[in-house]
Amino acid sequence: MKFIVLKKSVLLFSAGLLLACALLAIPLGENVAASVFFGDNLRKVPIYSVEIEEKTVAISFDAAWGADKTQGILDILKEYDTKATFFLVGFWVEKYPEMVKAIADAGMEIGNHSNTHPDMVKLTQNQMELELSKCIELVNNIVPTEISLFRAPFGSYNNTLIDTAESLGMQTIQWDVDSLDWKGISATEITNRVMSKVKSGSIILFHNNSDHILEALPVILERLKMQGYKVTNVGNLVLHDNYEIDRAGVQKKK
Repeated sequence: MKFIVLKKSVLLFSAGLLLACALLAIPLGENVAASVFFGDNLRKVPIYSVEIEEKTVAISFDAAWGADKTQGILDILKEYDTKATFFLVGFWVEKYPEMVKAIADAGMEIGNHSNTHPDMVKLTQNQMELELSKCIELVNNIVPTEISLFRAPFGSYNNTLIDTAESLGMQTIQWDVDSLDWKGISATEITNRVMSKVKSGSIILFHNNSDHILEALPVILERLKMQGYKVTNVGNLVLHDNYEIDRAGVQKKK
C-alpha cells in the first residue's frame, strides 16, 4: 500500500482556497452592500457606479467648506434642467441654512456627508450613528426631506460604517469619476478629466465651492448633452431593490 505525504503548507493553502470559494458563493441580501472576499476579510462595498444600458450619469456635490458658489451652481443646473445630489455636512448645514433651503427649493436631492466630516472608520459604531443621525436632524430642522444616501468623508469606509448607514435607511455612495476640482486645477483640466472618464452609469464627484466649478460645470453639462447623456441625481440613478454590487463597486440588477 502506498501512502501520499502532503506538506502542511499545501493542506493549509487548499483549505484557505476552499474557504474563499465558499464565502464568495454566499448569496447577498437584496438591499445591502455587496460582501466580497478580499484576502482574509469579508468586506462590504458601497456603490461606485451603476451598470445600465441607458446613457445616464449622476452628478454630485460635496458641501463641507464655503458656500460662495452654491447659488451659481444651482443657477447653472436650472439653466440645463438638470438635477444633482448635494451631500451636506452637518456643520455646513448649521452655518448656511439659507443655502440648504435653496438647494431643496431648487428640487435637488440632499445626501448625508456626516456631521463633522471625520474619518469615520476611526469611530466606534455609536459615534458613527451619532454623526449620521445628527446630520439628518440638522437638515430636517430646515427642510423636511427624506435622506436615503450617505457619502463617507474622504471616501473612507468599512463594514461597520456601511451597516450603520443601512440601519438608518441609507445607501453608501462613492464615485467612479473624480473631477479633482478640490485641487484647484483649471476649468479645462476639470472638464477634460471628467469627459475622459465618464461612462453610462457613472457617479461624478464635484465640490460645491471649488475654485473653477462655475466655469467647468456648464461646459461639462453641454458636452454630456452633446454626447447623448442624460444627467440626473444619484437617487434616480441607483437601484433601490433587487440588486447586487460587485467587488469593483458596480451596482447591478439581479
